[in-house]
Amino acid sequence: MLSFKPISIADKDAITACTYPSRFLNCDFAFANMCSWRFLYDSEFAVVDGFLLIRFLIEEKGRKHQVYMFPVGNGDFRHIIAVLEDDARANGHPLWILGVTPDEKKTLNQLFPSEFIYIVERDYFDYIYLRSDLQQLKGKKYQAKRNHINKFRDNYRYTSLPLTPDLAPKCMELECKWYRDNHTEEDAEDLEHEHRSIAFALNHFRELDLLGCALCVEGEIIAFTYGSPINRYTFGVHVEKADIRYEGVFSVINREFVSCLPEQFLYINREEDLGISGLRRSKLSYHPVILLEKNTAVKRR
Repeated sequence: MLSFKPISIADKDAITACTYPSRFLNCDFAFANMCSWRFLYDSEFAVVDGFLLIRFLIEEKGRKHQVYMFPVGNGDFRHIIAVLEDDARANGHPLWILGVTPDEKKTLNQLFPSEFIYIVERDYFDYIYLRSDLQQLKGKKYQAKRNHINKFRDNYRYTSLPLTPDLAPKCMELECKWYRDNHTEEDAEDLEHEHRSIAFALNHFRELDLLGCALCVEGEIIAFTYGSPINRYTFGVHVEKADIRYEGVFSVINREFVSCLPEQFLYINREEDLGISGLRRSKLSYHPVILLEKNTAVKRR
């Protein structure tokens, strides 16, 4: 059986040594995501034969089920998939690989023809944009976004600040307010999980190599956002919170943030919509250049 260990901040260099040079655009490969959500998924990793292997737990029909991400690395994929299958069966589960993109699906089909069943997970597709599109908002398709920004600028005198650890308490105050205002019995559990993840990230901002931005009006933080690199040319935006009483605030903080990111990032991954209709409309309205398909691959018995 493989020797996996729980993901912790101390493992950042070992994990990012594999993910940063990779071609993977999937938001789940951002180290900050792995670490700040570990409490929910019991995420673990191992490095085997030059591959980064990640496994975690999901709930399936009221029971915990062990699943894996697609291996990150170069070498014998047939062998490393077989290694994952042996580990899964040793733990009493068939092999499930989550977040399988079309390229990864092609690899699996070439190596294991007809041996996997694929389940398309539309709610977990990643929305990926050109950084230049989000920064410049050029053309007719972005007219509404420019209008929102101009109206915000006309109505408010604001400042845009880099998000630093000393601003974390004020950001957490806004998050707590947002949590109280949006908390319902139906989505209470999901919001509590997100709240815990945000608290962890803000409390370990530097250790996670997060970058962020905050908007201030009259000395109060009205919006904040943060994210981290997925690979050397793709940046993931993990959280974006705002006081919606300020019309246009989301358009403003989105543009302000991407404008101050390092030039190396060609793509911006704004993650999934989780099947939330309003969030889906919002993400589509920014015209992604890649709607990254993700599947669950289940190995036939």
